[in-house]
Amino acid sequence: MSNQQQIDRQEYNITVYTENTIGLLNRIATIFSRRKLNIDSLNTSPSEIEGIHRFNIVIQETEEVVRKLASQIEKQVEVLKVYYNTNDDVIWQEMALYKVPTDIIAEKALVERLLRENGARAVVIRKDYTVFETTGHREETDNLIKVLQPFGLIEFVRSARIAIIKDSEGFNRKLREFERKEPGHEVIENEYLNSRDKVFTM
Repeated sequence: MSNQQQIDRQEYNITVYTENTIGLLNRIATIFSRRKLNIDSLNTSPSEIEGIHRFNIVIQETEEVVRKLASQIEKQVEVLKVYYNTNDDVIWQEMALYKVPTDIIAEKALVERLLRENGARAVVIRKDYTVFETTGHREETDNLIKVLQPFGLIEFVRSARIAIIKDSEGFNRKLREFERKEPGHEVIENEYLNSRDKVFTM
């Protein structure tokens, strides 16, 4: 990879609207693996349209590579539409959970204050440990790891990214417009079969 390509690389959010079909996720992952491209985050969930799923894929690459990827993904039969956007073009969040010893949290008022400053809230409190949850950008959830490490952080897990495109009016309207422009063809009776049936019934 050239120095210019390295400079042009940035985080892109690839949004895929698709039918919920078994095996599609494997085929999409294969598109990346064949090109030796690493997926930083992958989330799949129902979309605003009943029966249609939405993938959100995060990758660090150049726009040229991402454009080719989007085009390749869109060739899959079950895929309805693919968009790609920079982080500036989307509203995104990730959720993280942190498990810490309850006795330290109870004794150290400093930790409680730091958690409050980082927007964390307790979701489970037990005698042996407490689980906190926070939502934000990667830098925010990473920062809380650093805060809790000195106080005996037991476990940490972060979700995949979820994102909404800022300027999108939603795929629902686009799909309805497409259906109006490309109405399904009515079933046309086969004249040959009809005439053959008449022969047999005579």
